[in-house]
Amino acid sequence: MLGADEFISSPPRKTVRFGGTLSEILLKYEKGDTTDFELLKHQLSDPDIKDAQLLNWLHEFRASVTYLTKELEQLVNILLKLPWLRRSREVVEEYLGFLGNLVSAQTVHLRPCLRMIVSQFVPPRITVREDDVDISDSDDDDENISENFNTCHRALQTVARYVPSTPQFLMPILVEFFPFINKSERTLECYVHNLLRVTVYLPTLRLQILELIIEKLLKLDVSTPQQDIEDAEETANNCANEEKSTEEGLFDMEEDEDRKGDKVVSASIERMAHPLAERLDILMTILFSYIKDVCHVDGKLDISNTKDLYRDLVSVFDKLILPTHASCHVQYFMFYICSFKLGLAEAFLDHLWKKLQDPNNPSVIRQTAGSYIGSFLARAKFIPIITVKACLDLLVNWLHKYIDNQDTGANAYCDVALHGPFYSTCQAVFYTLIFRHKQLLDGNLRKGLSYLQSLNFERIVMCQLNPLKICIPSVVNLFAAITRKYQLVFCYTIIERNNRQFIPVVRSGTGGDLVQTCTNPLDSFFPFDPYILKRSKKTIDPMYQFWEELSAEDLEDLKKPIKKGSSEDEDDDFLKGETPQNDGVVGIAPNSYESNTRSPVSSIGSPADCYVPYPL
Repeated sequence: MLGADEFISSPPRKTVRFGGTLSEILLKYEKGDTTDFELLKHQLSDPDIKDAQLLNWLHEFRASVTYLTKELEQLVNILLKLPWLRRSREVVEEYLGFLGNLVSAQTVHLRPCLRMIVSQFVPPRITVREDDVDISDSDDDDENISENFNTCHRALQTVARYVPSTPQFLMPILVEFFPFINKSERTLECYVHNLLRVTVYLPTLRLQILELIIEKLLKLDVSTPQQDIEDAEETANNCANEEKSTEEGLFDMEEDEDRKGDKVVSASIERMAHPLAERLDILMTILFSYIKDVCHVDGKLDISNTKDLYRDLVSVFDKLILPTHASCHVQYFMFYICSFKLGLAEAFLDHLWKKLQDPNNPSVIRQTAGSYIGSFLARAKFIPIITVKACLDLLVNWLHKYIDNQDTGANAYCDVALHGPFYSTCQAVFYTLIFRHKQLLDGNLRKGLSYLQSLNFERIVMCQLNPLKICIPSVVNLFAAITRKYQLVFCYTIIERNNRQFIPVVRSGTGGDLVQTCTNPLDSFFPFDPYILKRSKKTIDPMYQFWEELSAEDLEDLKKPIKKGSSEDEDDDFLKGETPQNDGVVGIAPNSYESNTRSPVSSIGSPADCYVPYPL
């Protein structure tokens, strides 16, 4: 192959062509003679044009870009529609050179060039005929797709090198070409992957690209409620079990067929039954991989890269995630990056704390920040108990100051609209205690109890604002049982009084029966409830603190208060025999309020409300 300088100076190859040289054709066109110009357009539009012929034309166009003004936009569009990616290496290289010359000499064609490149970020379309209907979808069997994507990124880098303002023109095009969520998984996967590759060589666009991707993921997430995903999985499992029992024993399979079948089964096990959940799972896997690759260089954590990416992700979190209610999975990008270094987790908690305590923030944002703090402290294995205690100190001190200011006067009554952030913080504290109480008491029972007593839960529970009436019942019940066991506060009198005051809301059910409907006064949720997307959960599970069913013995044990004067030397099965390390916590996970109306099997990892009987 000729060198770059030799190639440019070498004479055009002899090929079959019409109408003379390109400069002659364009000069005739300027004078009004369009015959050769139309022949040229026809020849370039011919799908059967040979590589040698195309190479010759591209060489001439590359040397004549000064002629390709706005008036010749139609001709340029024909050149941009050429299927150049599926041509020989020589054609590809010449085309890249032509693009560079074109945008540097005629910036008026920058947008069309960028649109052409971005349009190649998805697999080519093919038409498949099914039941006399033409169905257009991505060509997943294209062997050169990875190489084609590499070439597209080379083209984009070439354009950006010649035109420094490329990023500001590129971003609207990336938004415009983002595939609809009903496109194939492969199409979405390729496009998102290519967008993230752009951030590597155009870092000024990273924040905007992350915003775009996470916004699309968020739409997918809120369109697929966790209950819908679980229902789809249950239905698929039931169908699979029925098919398995029907086919069992009918055929004796050969060994090689068994192996092949195992591969198919394992692949199908990883697929999500819900189509939107399947797309979300694939895209979350890509996002997690990107975060890991950016933060690690040669297998080691790069602090500078990690901090920069963390800042971008926190910015996206504030703009998109925090104002969105009840997303299930997308927020885990923050959970994941915080797992790389304790300093990041502490920075995230500090960020949420500032959101919570700032009275200038909307109440709903402050409440959501409280939900994130509680859920993060409870679920993140990588947060040590010393950090949990520091956060509890901050939260509880803030609660006491709030009570000092609000527990007397005109607003000293139970009202979510007035005191939403207070109730959200109470719930975060209760939820954290439920998950972490054994670790707080582990090692030195007396010292642990002294710490918990110093938090003065009794004042919080007994105040006029009555947080036990507002917080989710599943959280309240477990908090009451635990605090009673360790004689921190006796909540049951207040719970019974609240229950007597509670007027159930009823509606007419099928057949005229009255059905009680539950409400969630705080409209709260736990943002780090169990992650259920099959592929991407493999990234989250090792750092996630699960909550297991309470055994009958545990329930009985919760009803028994510890003896006064007990020390860490005394045997306590509940404390010592079953204290979870970072490998998990024993009990049941209080999920969102709706879990109280579900059966335990309907919620993976978060069964229904735990009922601990009131002491007589």
